[in-house]
Amino acid sequence: MKRLFVLALCLAGICAMQAQSYEDYEIVTDEQGQQQEIGLPESMTVDIDDLLDQYHTKAYMQTNACNYRNDDPETEKEEYIERLQQIPAVMEMVYNEPVQKMIDRYTKRGRRQVSYMLGAANFYMPIFEQALETYGLPLELKYLPVIESALNPKAVSRVGATGLWQFMLETGKRYGLKVNSLVDERRDPVKASDAAARYLRDLYKIFGDWNLVIASYNAGPERINKAIHRAGGETDYWKIYPYLPKETRGYVPAFIAANYVMTYYCDHNICPMETDLPAKSDTILVDRDIHLSQIANVIDIDLDLLKELNPQYRKDLINGRSGLTDVRLPAQYLGVFIDMQDSICNYNADQLIAKRAEVAIEESSAPTKSSSYRSSRSYSDSNSYSRSSRNSRHRESYATTYNSKGKGRHKGREEKEERGKGKGKKKKGRNAEPSAVTVQKGESLDKIAKKNHTTVKELKKKNNIKGDKIKPGQKIKVK
Repeated sequence: MKRLFVLALCLAGICAMQAQSYEDYEIVTDEQGQQQEIGLPESMTVDIDDLLDQYHTKAYMQTNACNYRNDDPETEKEEYIERLQQIPAVMEMVYNEPVQKMIDRYTKRGRRQVSYMLGAANFYMPIFEQALETYGLPLELKYLPVIESALNPKAVSRVGATGLWQFMLETGKRYGLKVNSLVDERRDPVKASDAAARYLRDLYKIFGDWNLVIASYNAGPERINKAIHRAGGETDYWKIYPYLPKETRGYVPAFIAANYVMTYYCDHNICPMETDLPAKSDTILVDRDIHLSQIANVIDIDLDLLKELNPQYRKDLINGRSGLTDVRLPAQYLGVFIDMQDSICNYNADQLIAKRAEVAIEESSAPTKSSSYRSSRSYSDSNSYSRSSRNSRHRESYATTYNSKGKGRHKGREEKEERGKGKGKKKKGRNAEPSAVTVQKGESLDKIAKKNHTTVKELKKKNNIKGDKIKPGQKIKVK
């Protein structure tokens, strides 16, 4: 017990050191002069090398040779306020200390991350804007994925939120995103953006205030309602601010800071990564299981590009047999895919799609020791066989029940009966003739007697039959 206590203390110490080294908050001072922690969105703490390792970064983005100095010039408070008010937005872009802390985080320590996100924005902002426009939402919400995922479509948070919009599993499914062992549509930029727009629209129907909508996107509507009640019914985000979870206190300020830095990056000498937009892509529906490797090999396309275009497929397998499923391809390959679909599906299918639809179970024909022993014995008459067979069946049944507490008792009896069927036949190992038969349509006592090597008289005696009438389905003892 003492060892366990010491081990627990050691583990607690390690966890504490990890928590201290993982800086996920900023310190702000409130109006009363009290210091308070506000949480950083997880995207602000990601390793920039993870972002730069993304396929689209390596394939379509490169460092821009800007003539900027790599430092953040001093900016007065009034200038920040003026710039925020100039952002063309329906939503409030207020200034205060928490907002300033988040702007500083982006423009100083997070400069390389902002450079990456400015380059990645060329891929994703048109998709976000289209979804928001479809549902009549403010277009400044397109910067929500900046603080959710740092524009990484494969991002997974510590609690399992996934994709550009960081959907939790339950919320994603509620808004129609398919998630199973093969597919996770939370990673699909188009489908996830449509689901996020519908979710934001529904949150606005609840709160009627965009700051509360953003806060509830992070913390959930229930926590925001609790904070409103604790604040005496106030529905101003900045009035319920002290009653919110630490991370949510930093979430709206981070959203305002994201709008600021994605608009005024030049004023802070942040150089965007240069972007070559990929060729136009389109989707085609398939109704068969297809592995991305089959497509890549048959139509000669880069497999990594296919994975980038179809990030929702967890195992690179398009499960078309479960229903019409879309695969995204560069537009110039659509015709080739249609013409060669049979060849694609057949290519290396045994290795890439190794799913058996039916499996036969082979029964072993090897005799057991006891069955071999009994099949070699002979009995002088059927009566002695019947007695010994019944006794041995009784013993085996009892032994099986005793040894395995009831498991397999019936199996032991059945095996014994099968083995006993071969005794009384002239040839060894043959199944014995039955001790009783069921009368079939058109059969008579004479036919049954001949078939079972006995006489009509014997049959009548064994079955107490008077006369010659028997009925189909009637059981007749023949032994």
